[in-house]
Amino acid sequence: MTGPDKRWRGVLPWVVSAALLFYVFGYATQWDRLLAALGRADVPPFLLYAAADRLAFFAIWTWMSAVALRRFVVHVPIASVFAIRGGSELARAVSNPLSDAAYVLGLVQLCGGRLDAVVASALVPVVSHFFVMLVQMTIALPFQTGGAAAVPSVAIVAAVMWSVVVAGCVGVVLVRSGRLQSRRLAPVAAWLERFPPREIAPFIAGFAALAVFDVQIQWLASRAFGVSIEWTAIAARLPLVYLAFLIPTLGNFGTRELTWAALFGEFGDRDALIAYAFSINAIFLVINVLLGVIFLSRALQLIGAVRQAQREGGQIPRPLLGDPTDP
Repeated sequence: MTGPDKRWRGVLPWVVSAALLFYVFGYATQWDRLLAALGRADVPPFLLYAAADRLAFFAIWTWMSAVALRRFVVHVPIASVFAIRGGSELARAVSNPLSDAAYVLGLVQLCGGRLDAVVASALVPVVSHFFVMLVQMTIALPFQTGGAAAVPSVAIVAAVMWSVVVAGCVGVVLVRSGRLQSRRLAPVAAWLERFPPREIAPFIAGFAALAVFDVQIQWLASRAFGVSIEWTAIAARLPLVYLAFLIPTLGNFGTRELTWAALFGEFGDRDALIAYAFSINAIFLVINVLLGVIFLSRALQLIGAVRQAQREGGQIPRPLLGDPTDP
């Protein structure tokens, strides 16, 4: 990747976040209503639930990553993976790409330089969580007030995602049988050869348990904030919130607020939903900084290694290693 491309990739999240935040708080929000919503929040339990959600995702996602490395790459210490992940979170307070690069580089160093194996195994939790989110949406859709027809956006996204999954599975079968030649599907088929579904099943079970916890804790947090959202509505629509985080923003600021306001509008005032989402983002950001401080020495080592690799012209891939709550 060229120099200008690298600079643009680093600047883009800041630009998008600034634009979205300007729209949210400079145009689409009535500040008196937002402040009133903040005033109605039951702060202690809300802080507890929001912190529990972020820490649960951090712990489970890191644990799953460590297990994947131990099972498919090399028997690494789980504590070391936690230290690398925790240290990289300090960089996330400044830049998601820097944090992701630090995490990848730290894992590669831990695994003896096996870059391809690290990246491939890192996709195990990503794929597992994606599948769980898709199943979660599908199961929760019929339980929406008014049925699936009441939330056409969710139904359409679920249908499209299932279509992609089914088409991908059919394509992989054809590639394996030799009846189809595809440069796009060949790597997918190779990855599934290395990580067959029976090997991924325990990871799916773990993320299914995390998904239930996530929906429950979001339900509790929203009620503590004064916005009562139905449990089934959160289950069906939360995956779309996480899907929106694919938009390159700084710390998900802007995307989380707009997505919550758009998806859960019938459950509360728009400004209250925006205030809730912004507060969640702020809490997650503080927790990331605290995690980085706890693993400060490791964080400084990782950031220094990334900077050195960048100066030497090394390419550091940034796969989807972070969990969906990463701000």
